[in-house]
Amino acid sequence: MRLDHFLPFPAKPAKGKREPRRRRTYQWLRSLLPRRWTTQTAPRRIGIIRRWLRRIGPTWQSAPLRRFIQGGSFVLFTVLFFYLCWPYRAHPPQHHQGWIPADVDLLTQNIQLINDGAIPSELRTADSFHLYDQSQTEPQYLGTFAIDQLAEDAITISPVTPLDSETLETLSFSLGPWELSPYAPGDWPSHYADTFAAEDQVPAELFLLIDPLLSLSTAIANRSWVWSLSAGCLILALCVYIPRGFCGYLCPLGTLIDLFDWAIGRRVKRLRVPATGWWVHIKYYLLIAVFIAACMGVLISGFVAAIPVITRGFLFTLAPLQDGWIRGWYQVPPMNSGQLLSILLFLLVLGLGLLRPRFWCQYVCPSGAVFSLGNLFRLSERKVESSCIHCNQCVEICPFDAIKPDFTTRTTDCTLCQTCGGVCPTHAIKFVGRWDITRLKTANDPPTGDTKMGRRGFLASAVGCSVGAIGGISGAMGIQSSHSATSPKTAPVRPPGSVPEADFLQLCIRCGECFKVCPNNVLQPEGFQQGWEGLWAPEVKADWAGCEPSCNSCGQVCPTGAIRALPLDEKRHARMGLAILNDSLCLPLVGSEACQLCVDECTAAGYDAIEFIRVHTKADADGNPIPGSGFLAPQVKAESCVGCGLCQTRCYSVNSKDKRLLPESAIIVETGLDREDRIRSGSYIALSQQRAQSESTPAENHDASGTGSYLPGFLDSPDPPHTDSL
Repeated sequence: MRLDHFLPFPAKPAKGKREPRRRRTYQWLRSLLPRRWTTQTAPRRIGIIRRWLRRIGPTWQSAPLRRFIQGGSFVLFTVLFFYLCWPYRAHPPQHHQGWIPADVDLLTQNIQLINDGAIPSELRTADSFHLYDQSQTEPQYLGTFAIDQLAEDAITISPVTPLDSETLETLSFSLGPWELSPYAPGDWPSHYADTFAAEDQVPAELFLLIDPLLSLSTAIANRSWVWSLSAGCLILALCVYIPRGFCGYLCPLGTLIDLFDWAIGRRVKRLRVPATGWWVHIKYYLLIAVFIAACMGVLISGFVAAIPVITRGFLFTLAPLQDGWIRGWYQVPPMNSGQLLSILLFLLVLGLGLLRPRFWCQYVCPSGAVFSLGNLFRLSERKVESSCIHCNQCVEICPFDAIKPDFTTRTTDCTLCQTCGGVCPTHAIKFVGRWDITRLKTANDPPTGDTKMGRRGFLASAVGCSVGAIGGISGAMGIQSSHSATSPKTAPVRPPGSVPEADFLQLCIRCGECFKVCPNNVLQPEGFQQGWEGLWAPEVKADWAGCEPSCNSCGQVCPTGAIRALPLDEKRHARMGLAILNDSLCLPLVGSEACQLCVDECTAAGYDAIEFIRVHTKADADGNPIPGSGFLAPQVKAESCVGCGLCQTRCYSVNSKDKRLLPESAIIVETGLDREDRIRSGSYIALSQQRAQSESTPAENHDASGTGSYLPGFLDSPDPPHTDSL
């Protein structure tokens, strides 16, 4: 078994040593390319390809295939993050209004329509639409029609299915205007969900899935199977064949660190540290701390694992620039202290390159530690043959400090990147099966100074492991205590489909994918409101925006199941919270002025969870109410409200922010007992139906009306009570 895919050094083999066997792919490429493009050893002539690779850098010249795979993985990561998770390519289907019937043929049922303006260019023959008569107060549905002909000033449509006599009569006498709508009665918009589903051919969370530290620690913390474990186990199995291949070929953070080291790190030499020291095993101590904390039910892998570090770094540094540049800077939410801390952590990871190139990857990354332990079960490894001349080229170019002073391999650190093979002038390095021992050089020549673990080494390892264990225990206890000490009275509103809060905090790895894919920044990272345990977890900021009814993307990109991947029909029944009216602020309730912003917004969204009641009605001399006096005030129907926050967004943006009539929104989404649906499995539709059935049945613990909202009888109370059915 040979895994050589490096570009060999252009030199003749040593005397008595045969020419190394080339891969068939290598031979095939050389036969296809022009001779002057490839390097010739006899006579020695450097080809164009190698000269260009040399200009890029020595690692590109030595192992171009690895560099191309690494660069491609980084490009794929950025495309998934900045393009696939960009929600604003989705647009709702257009409604075409203002159509006037010019001719209705009752025999053929063909209808000719004209419009005051030009015929929309997006209309195509055979397109189908739902036809509505808008001449009445309530639009009347007339059926589904397809476009048969398009002219410059008119279109001809015909019904998809034959019309009944009543509909034909309506068509004959109606003068319009009519509307061509993409939606049938009762349909919900689904453009966000449809657009994301159509483009999500490669999962947006792909790189989070293949970081096994995340799935392993999450499963331990939550004491449950996490669906991403299968992907983590698969990448570990692949890395048995290509040891630590994730670190050498796929990890986008490693590629970004390489770019930082090339642009900045190599120019700063003052801070460099030697390759040996107490820091060489930090990654194992961090790994111990992560798993100890997970055993105590606290998930900290998201703070230190490789992929969440880079996703949060991009999310808090580059994503605001993308939003501001394309959509406008007023669309960028303000940062909190938690986001600033994440940016500092991201810069620290990059800045470690000032100590040594790829310092994070070599000594600190706990995700890399998982793969290093997986190397113990490797099937292949780097070997050095006896033709080695001790030139030290391989030691100098190795990006992972995986080569000992005697030029043999530190097997737990080697990523099989094969960069060393491309600089060996005697072709002494090969990548073969673990048990291939043919023509190997003598170990410990020159002497490495390595000895069997003595008492000092054992004590140092024991102290390091103890520090990691104590750090994990103290970190878990500190996070739990900070949560209990700082938890607000009202828990944050989580995304639709979130599992129960305790499980949510154990499953959420704070990767930030849900923030990136969320339209209008409805989901924003939590600060220190719940201490360290809630840091960077997603919460709904309804003052900023409301949850789009046509979007379910946050659950689709969650790699651990903290947010369930719900179909759109299920998501529309998943309650995030309950909209609560503040009767001391609501303009109609206090008798200040008429306002129906929340009602209009809720109706437009399709929930119809807010209705009108009349308040402050005036009476005549006989004590009878004067018709039309008072105000129409909103009242929330708890059985229909899902806590999307659209009403709160509208009230805050108009009455509080623009008009400055209120210090805050008069209607706020709150969570708590019986105000939200947080289930790990099962149907939200069935749960909603079950709740509606139980609320329609009188029970001792229900209020008089059974609505579970603030009741008209309570409006005069200074502190309206919450009913049990909430």
